Amino acid sequence: MKVAVQYPIAGKNASEITASIEKHIVAARIPGGAALPPVRTLATFLGVSPATVASAYKSLQARGILSAQGRNGTKVSLRPPLPTRPSDQIAAHLRNLAEGNPDPALLPQLKSVFQQLDGQPVLYSGPPNRPSLLTLAAKQFASDHIPATYLALMGGALDAIERILQAHLRPRDRVAVEDPGFNEIFDLVGALGLVVIPVAIDECGLIPAALEHVLANGVHACIFTPRAQNPMGAAVDAQRAKALRKVLDAYTNVLVIEDDHAGPVAGVSAHTVCHTKKERWAVVRSVSKSLGPDLRLALVTGDATTIARIEGRQRLGAGWVSHILQQCVEILWTTARTEQQLQTAADTYMRRRTALLSALASHGIPAYGRSGMNVWIPVREEVSVVTGLATQGWAVRAGERYRLSSPPAVRINISTLTPQEASRLAQDLAHILRPTQHTHSV
Repeated sequence: MKVAVQYPIAGKNASEITASIEKHIVAARIPGGAALPPVRTLATFLGVSPATVASAYKSLQARGILSAQGRNGTKVSLRPPLPTRPSDQIAAHLRNLAEGNPDPALLPQLKSVFQQLDGQPVLYSGPPNRPSLLTLAAKQFASDHIPATYLALMGGALDAIERILQAHLRPRDRVAVEDPGFNEIFDLVGALGLVVIPVAIDECGLIPAALEHVLANGVHACIFTPRAQNPMGAAVDAQRAKALRKVLDAYTNVLVIEDDHAGPVAGVSAHTVCHTKKERWAVVRSVSKSLGPDLRLALVTGDATTIARIEGRQRLGAGWVSHILQQCVEILWTTARTEQQLQTAADTYMRRRTALLSALASHGIPAYGRSGMNVWIPVREEVSVVTGLATQGWAVRAGERYRLSSPPAVRINISTLTPQEASRLAQDLAHILRPTQHTHSV
């Protein structure tokens, strides 16, 4: 007798089973995060050999659609690389502090920039990158004591990180990531068939002892955010950078990627662990938070081999980042007004972040947010807090998607939060948490 299987999976060979699972994930009949039947259970249900089911699962794991969870079995990736149905939208009546956008009012306006474009067509035979933009990028990195002998331009931070990982790693390689950390990094690493290894952080970023532990147990790459860390707002200072550099330098073959996505609007100085003596490294600096998300451009500096590999792969596919985008960024970077706008944005985000942290502290609510646009608030139970705040008119993000092993929390984006709103939000949160005020720390 066949056993029962929750999802409508069908097929008589590995290819058919693979196609069936993929079809049902696209149609949302099998949701992200769902546990699939054990190999032998599904094999019995379908009347095929366990090896056939195992082959199908392995194929989907290599593409990042499924992830092996050890004793917890095989699960669908939370955000598989498939055109699944869009997630629920934030209700219009809620004050949206859940999304990760910068404040549009603090971004440079592009209308005047478009009027300055030279309009010259760029042909296939032309250089992929504007030399003048690379010169500006090199100066920016050098001002932060980041080596910039070899540079590349990619279509945003995640595009760059994906290409860097693919340049060095293979499916099942282990990648150390921050915990809590950016959910899209988790998803991207999984989509490449790589294994996510969590590393605990505090307000200064990766904890050296925690990083040392995972490196000693075998890790092929490490991705971290030096400042404006999402979701916790951590920022690496000079002392922490020195400690992390000491740990990482002992593992010369580990690829190190710094995701400096906020750049000049992070609110703190950049401190890098990378240097020219490292074998494999890259620092990625996006313009999305500072100049606008639609300017899909990230500057990448790294060792010669890494830069050569990602540029070589780029030229076989996209070819280059649009010179229209490149020129827009160059115009903005060479306009005197832009520097003042970026400083204003950094100062404004700092005031808004500080206002919320101070308001929370006045109610005895611990929270984190040294830099960037997010405040991370540990709580005992996420859903009740998110739901409770929604009844008060606030939309915030449950921390579950940003956590691997770290305790529960909620994330609040402060990019548009006024000080007056911060006071009311803190009061509403205090009312929800009372009388079981939490004392968790990350």
